[in-house]
Amino acid sequence: MFLIFDTETTGLPKQWNAPITNTENWPRCIQIAWQLHDDMGRCLEHQDYLIRPEGFNIPYDAEKIHGISTELASEQGVPLLEVLELFNTALSKAEFVVGQNVGFDLNIMGCEFHRLNLVSNLNKLPVLDTCTEKTASMCQIPGGRGGKFKLPTLTELHEFLFDKPFGEAHNATADVEATTRCFLELVRRQEFTIEQLKAPIDYFQQFETINKSIVNPLGIKHVNLKEQSAAIADRIQKNNKLETPLNVSRDVLELFNDVKVVHLHNHTQFSVLQSIISVKKLVAAASDLQMPAVAITDHGNMMGAFHFVKEIGNYNRAIRQKNKDSLGLDEPQVAHEIKGIVGCEFFVCEDHSNKSQKDNGYQVVFLAKTKRGYHNLVKMSSKAYTEGFYYLPRIDRSIVENYKEDLIVLTGNLYGEVPSKILNVGERQAEEALLWWKEKFGSDLYVEIMRHQQEDEDRVNPVLISMAQKHEVKLV
Repeated sequence: MFLIFDTETTGLPKQWNAPITNTENWPRCIQIAWQLHDDMGRCLEHQDYLIRPEGFNIPYDAEKIHGISTELASEQGVPLLEVLELFNTALSKAEFVVGQNVGFDLNIMGCEFHRLNLVSNLNKLPVLDTCTEKTASMCQIPGGRGGKFKLPTLTELHEFLFDKPFGEAHNATADVEATTRCFLELVRRQEFTIEQLKAPIDYFQQFETINKSIVNPLGIKHVNLKEQSAAIADRIQKNNKLETPLNVSRDVLELFNDVKVVHLHNHTQFSVLQSIISVKKLVAAASDLQMPAVAITDHGNMMGAFHFVKEIGNYNRAIRQKNKDSLGLDEPQVAHEIKGIVGCEFFVCEDHSNKSQKDNGYQVVFLAKTKRGYHNLVKMSSKAYTEGFYYLPRIDRSIVENYKEDLIVLTGNLYGEVPSKILNVGERQAEEALLWWKEKFGSDLYVEIMRHQQEDEDRVNPVLISMAQKHEVKLV
């Protein structure tokens, strides 16, 4: 018996080699589909379940891939315990588990069994994978490691075997049907050995008697999950639609007359491949726009700080002299000095000393409140390069705790820890991260809101604002 299965999840693990007992590392399963076939390839059972998200949500970036929203899974999903019991029943009938790059799915489901303390033989059954060096040499797609052929995706393998691309990827039911078809065709072509299949010597002859020509799909109808999620989102939006006032109160408008705008998150030419803004032009732009202050927050380094402070000093000296001359001529003083705010956007990873695996961390903005704060920025930047450099200059939370005095923290852009976890991991983990930063920085923590009319920002901003209001964190 062959059990071919596939999952859709809330994302990807941070560490691919972590044990399945590390429940924080492995994402959650939100859809599972399987087919049970006998040794001759006849389908005995096929099942498909959405799993109700309990205690977690489905991040936006994951939803973009498979189309399963939190609302869809909540409405149509089945409790995890019920799904695992049904899956266990199917596993009890199987001699092999089969899948495309199935190691990931084994870990996902193994971790789900561990979360509920359920015993399963999932990780004890022999595994047959359709994504191997053998299928890579068949498809001969360049671009693999060490000059080898690249391991084929399910779409690539399907197109090689059947001269037809597979267009329904990332719906577990469709992926399972395509994987099953590819697997059975590989068996028909004798690409697996008798030893791998633990079959009698005449197995291939028997199999070919029943499967005389190219393997056909079962013809299962697959639900368009993205369309279903979109329909639910439209319905919720209509139900929750609020009337926007056509006229804004004059009193409210007058509040903005005296509001000054200050840019606190700027990269300069010292953020290589990120910006071409010269320090001198940054100061000049702040002057032209009559801004009272401006900040410099280059990526991981403080190399522009000297030039920035020098330009601010030169500008302010010129302004003071201009105002002094105006005072002598009995003219109004219209020019204002600019406060230069020195900062840095650090890559905050899990362990800056660990260079055994790539971890670029999250991009978090730090601003110096005082001279001591500036010194702490310099120390962190130095450690990022001398101790933490691995692809990028990195620090970790322990370094942040040691040098946090007189610093202001912004949660950063979409690559900041809190926004990124909202989009990629889950709102619960994002909220836990926000509380950690609040515990360390108190009133010196600010939630950063960015608006560039991007769909991902439109998704994350309401959550950020809600969290900020809930935990009394100020917004910038």
